[in-house]
Amino acid sequence: MKVGIVGVTPGRSWATISHIPALQGLPGYDIAGLANSSEASSRAAGEACGLKAYPDVQALLQDEAVDLVAVTVKVPNHRALVDAALDAGKMVYCEWPLGNGLADAEAMAAHAAERDLRTVIGLQARFSPVIRYVRDLVRDGYVGEVLSTTLVGSGMSWGAQVNAPHAYTHDRKNGATLLTIPLGHTIDAVCFCLGEFREVSATMATRRESYEIVETGATEPMLAEDQVAFNGLLENGAVASVHYRGGVSRGTNLLWEINGTKGDLQITSYAGHAQMFELTLRGGQGDSATLEEMVVPESYRTIPPGIEGFAVNVGELYARFEKGDDGADPAPDFAAAVKRHGLLDAIERSAQNGQRISL
Repeated sequence: MKVGIVGVTPGRSWATISHIPALQGLPGYDIAGLANSSEASSRAAGEACGLKAYPDVQALLQDEAVDLVAVTVKVPNHRALVDAALDAGKMVYCEWPLGNGLADAEAMAAHAAERDLRTVIGLQARFSPVIRYVRDLVRDGYVGEVLSTTLVGSGMSWGAQVNAPHAYTHDRKNGATLLTIPLGHTIDAVCFCLGEFREVSATMATRRESYEIVETGATEPMLAEDQVAFNGLLENGAVASVHYRGGVSRGTNLLWEINGTKGDLQITSYAGHAQMFELTLRGGQGDSATLEEMVVPESYRTIPPGIEGFAVNVGELYARFEKGDDGADPAPDFAAAVKRHGLLDAIERSAQNGQRISL
């Protein structure tokens, strides 16, 4: 499968540190080339990455050799590029969030359905070997009946400082916020393992009035919430409590616990981005009074050993997409993205109107 990547900044973009090494390590894929917003930018990225550079996105879309278009640009630009790729008859991998809000996502999913084209959304946390093992442990009764789950995470951004390329995430109008990115990715993993929410009650607040741009020292107003908290009930009746906060804590930066009638599971990590960072799993059941680190069976990793770091979960998602929809954990498509956008939209509406929202 030949992939054309839209949006590559050498050395720092998500495409550079995850998509490209993942695709280069997977035997079922070839990278056809890349395209950026200008010919000069495309050429520079192509030279740095050793890849073909198309003069513009339209040239990439018109290349019949390209089977799948990976859209890895900033969220406000997702819809136009995804729509153009679908109109060109290409399969599309779009980074999460799919659109700038629920309505955008619904329109993009409808467009893909009308064109009858395969799609994949970059919710790769659910393909982490740890997350898939946790899902199976829960299904196999390790914790017994799930009584409750608790999730606390730090967003890294949305704190006192941010690097200039990520400053756009500090304005909620751009759709790339603490709610949509780290919480959105991680709550998708929670739902993958435990099932969907049936109701939520949320509080969102902006506690820092401003932040500093690291490169310049300039101070800018914080125009997005840096605190998101909600509780609710899952479809199975389990109680869920979630709190994400901006910046980095000196204490806990990712703690997810699943508590059941027979045992407990605990997932921790360096930061609140379950889709990016390595996860540690601990568990305990029966007469055990403590949690012990658990080793994930090697079978939960399906990709070649040369793929490492940020590329692992992305590689697992690409590998699953290649297999197609055979009924066994299909890669999440744009319809799945709409479902996840729906949950985030319910959280926002609950925080705005102070009411409990049923899904």
